Amino acid sequence: MDLVTALARARSAERPAPDTPAGAAVPDLPGPPIPLPQPGAGELDLGTLLRLSLAAQDRAGRLRPTASAGGLHPVDATLVVGHNCALPQGRYGYDPLRHRAHLLGPTPDDTPPGTTVELSLTPQRTASHYGHRAWPLLLLDTGHAAAALSLAADALGTGPPTLRLDGRSAHPLATLHIPPPTTAPSAQAPTPHELLTRRSAPPPLIGAPPEDALRALLATLTEASAGEIAWCAAVGGPRPGLVAPTPEGALRRLAAGEARPTLAAWAAGQGWIADAGAVLLGHGCPADADAPRIRRAHLRAGLAVGLAHVAAGRLGLAARPVGSWQQADLGAALGAPPGEDWIVHALALGTTHPREGTP
Repeated sequence: MDLVTALARARSAERPAPDTPAGAAVPDLPGPPIPLPQPGAGELDLGTLLRLSLAAQDRAGRLRPTASAGGLHPVDATLVVGHNCALPQGRYGYDPLRHRAHLLGPTPDDTPPGTTVELSLTPQRTASHYGHRAWPLLLLDTGHAAAALSLAADALGTGPPTLRLDGRSAHPLATLHIPPPTTAPSAQAPTPHELLTRRSAPPPLIGAPPEDALRALLATLTEASAGEIAWCAAVGGPRPGLVAPTPEGALRRLAAGEARPTLAAWAAGQGWIADAGAVLLGHGCPADADAPRIRRAHLRAGLAVGLAHVAAGRLGLAARPVGSWQQADLGAALGAPPGEDWIVHALALGTTHPREGTP
């Protein structure tokens, strides 16, 4: 099935079939596992980069810092290593369960210093549970993995990663080139502790975030999306409705009325969304989008929510990505022609988690 048809089916009301086996959590990599060595002076600390981004924290693999639909982690990483990196030059497969590399072969002579991480997919892992709804989730997960690597690079003080999320290639879906460190991490960079302890907050998420936090997070989402999708927020309170950022950073009202119960129905019937403090919605990717545009919109949406998820934690908010959307034609609900403006991804927010009783 082609990607255009797969997305249309995923957006429909059709329910997934029963679960099937997910298969191996890691590709069958050749050769002996290679420990990731400590870096020398001026070298990229590849071991810490991957520990903060893609490595599992238990052998079951469900405690990886990066978000993934159902905790199924379908994204695989290949490392193209150049000079000034802790590993010798070469092309390596990465095993996130054992935090080891496997040599796949040499690299070209013009490989840049540092490492280029190529992200590809094993679709069976996600399709085993979500069935025909898997493909948008697979693409979003890849964007989240790119965000995790970008945040880890920031924490290490490397130069800015160079991202390729243009959607033109299906394999690899995305690449990030991460250069060797140039400076100490900035004061705005996330700490290793923040990256290792971030989790999707379990519902319910209650309590309305303050307006300045919504503005800041919508700005993060908009910048990371690079124009591929737009963002708005569903809010409750005395004036429920949808608000969106203006170019000046203020919030304008898109629509009045309580939208969260409808969002709960559209998000695979996740009823807790109706009571969330706010829901940040990424929308766009029309029904007539071709495969590269579909990839681009979902990759950018996953990247944006991955970055905003950490930013929300730094603002003291509980946050949970929401990736599965059916019949979620936001544009049509707001009076526009059908099929032009679909919900692609979301981040639900709250100020307090009642099970924990802490802000």
